[in-house]
Amino acid sequence: MGKIISLANQKGGVGKTTTAINLAAALAHEGKHVLLVDADPQANASSGLGVAISEQEQTIYECLIGNIDPHAAVVETSVENLHLIPSHIDLVGAEIEMLNLDEREMLLKHVLGRLRADYDYILIDCSPSLGLITVNALTASDSVIIPVQCEFFALEGIAKLLNTIKIIKSKLNPSLQIEGFLLTMHDNRLRLSTQVYEEVKRHFGDLVFNTVISRNVRLSEAPSHGMSVLDYDPSSRGARNYIALAQELIRRN
Repeated sequence: MGKIISLANQKGGVGKTTTAINLAAALAHEGKHVLLVDADPQANASSGLGVAISEQEQTIYECLIGNIDPHAAVVETSVENLHLIPSHIDLVGAEIEMLNLDEREMLLKHVLGRLRADYDYILIDCSPSLGLITVNALTASDSVIIPVQCEFFALEGIAKLLNTIKIIKSKLNPSLQIEGFLLTMHDNRLRLSTQVYEEVKRHFGDLVFNTVISRNVRLSEAPSHGMSVLDYDPSSRGARNYIALAQELIRRN
């Protein structure tokens, strides 16, 4: 039975989709069978893995609203052991359409329940919001990874996300856990990066991953080639960071 992990932070630009793509690829490189679910209407996780969005007839939108068999929406990627359920801009309107549906917070949980046995890990790339799609993702998940950018406003908005997680635990998903806080865009030349890491560590202790994702130009370049950084430049610092993160996650589980 696979573990379902959401990557969530309503603050944009923190490296959430970059982490979703590269952690999924790193877990696959470690021999795990992985499904990445793109739950963001921008569909950056889909295009970042080289999937042509315009050519996909079945996406996460059809799974949620059309009630299709989710197996029909799963596509292979260029990474061995890594599959994807792509997103589409239509997902923008899904939250309105979901309002009149029964158990609207549980739709994604039902979808992934039909796929869970096929994978070791299912990662969900959430949109930078705390809307109904993100609530669905957290309700469907066993745990959540929270990427935190190494900048002055790093903790801004985390309290709101933690409150949302608390509400979901109490109302919808009592077993939901915080897998960890992941520091991203770290630059060891800057004292600020070290200060932010120490501040997050002081607040959240062992919930902070030991692995830190360094600022690395290869991480920015890889999506434009439709690749994870592990396939674009496996010797880069970014690739090494995500392999280390995948290994740490596997050890934790």
